Amino acid sequence: MTADGITYASSGVDTAAGDRAVELMKDAVARTHGPEVLGGVGAFAGLFDASALKNYRRPLLASSTDGVGTKIVIARAMGIHHTIGRDLVAMVVDDIVVCGAKPLVMTDYIACGKVVPERIADIVRGIAEGCEEAGVALVGGETAEHPGVMAADDYDVAGAAIGVVEADSLLGPDRVRTGDIVIAIASSGLHSNGYSLVRSVIARAGWELETYVPELKRTLGEELLEPTRIYARVCVELAEEVPGLRAFSHVTGGGLAANLARVIPPGLAATVRRDVWTVPPIFALVQDVGGVPWSDIEATLNLGVGMVAIVAADQADAVVSACGERGLPAWRVGEIVSDDARATSADAVRGSKGVAGGAVFLSGAYAV
Repeated sequence: MTADGITYASSGVDTAAGDRAVELMKDAVARTHGPEVLGGVGAFAGLFDASALKNYRRPLLASSTDGVGTKIVIARAMGIHHTIGRDLVAMVVDDIVVCGAKPLVMTDYIACGKVVPERIADIVRGIAEGCEEAGVALVGGETAEHPGVMAADDYDVAGAAIGVVEADSLLGPDRVRTGDIVIAIASSGLHSNGYSLVRSVIARAGWELETYVPELKRTLGEELLEPTRIYARVCVELAEEVPGLRAFSHVTGGGLAANLARVIPPGLAATVRRDVWTVPPIFALVQDVGGVPWSDIEATLNLGVGMVAIVAADQADAVVSACGERGLPAWRVGEIVSDDARATSADAVRGSKGVAGGAVFLSGAYAV
């Protein structure tokens, strides 16, 4: 406060700190820019040269926006902030690629109680690293300081991205046929869903983030901050290389069955065998320590499957091999069948998030 009255800084907003944060993040952001990006960092709007879209017969723009949920509480508690940026990229761009779209540009938004330049730069560095991995340009962002609304150490992140796909290459339910194979692609852990459940289990158990957990072979905090796997580049490559690829499903909130059901057309169903893969230790640990019913775990967490591909039967092995060559474990988990009366069983899931699609039938017991 000055002799003349109140200043913006005395109200809790430090614009100089914001400028410092931008300086710290500029190099990381610039590394995501190819020749299509114009203007660099700091402009009011990010510019992307869309001339390449002239080569499309009928380009469709695909967009997505998301955050990272309450996983951010773990990042703040551990004082490790760059991995949460990778999570943000994964949650946004991996939704875009399920329809076969190639992500082009991404923007981010960070809200905080107080701008700490180094912390903001760490977050954006993680976002930039994720964008590099996904092959998407980080063309803009915003950092907002909200004193009086958020505590000084609080922050949250969100992001949005746009991609493009040729209309006649669009993946989705319309392509799915009886006899297609359902392929599971491994997750890297919990990803960025269900952390309210996970944190409740941890709190009840009285565990600390620094606790070394033998089953995990590392500390609890290290496991919980494992970045969400980014499938974008691999999915785009598979969509281009495999003509029999029908659809992808990104396994996020709701678990495998509910998300898979979103890409199954009415009249068809996917069978999923629970016993064909071993559930990673973190999921079994949450279930056991919290006494969480398997039905609730299954409807909340990914249980080791982060992305699903549906492909013509004669090309299923090629997709599994292609994933393996790119360092992504993948395996057959089921097939597409005609819908029938099994849809009334307790282990059937129909549609999700407003999508009136087909069904997913779950069978067997998880291997843990």
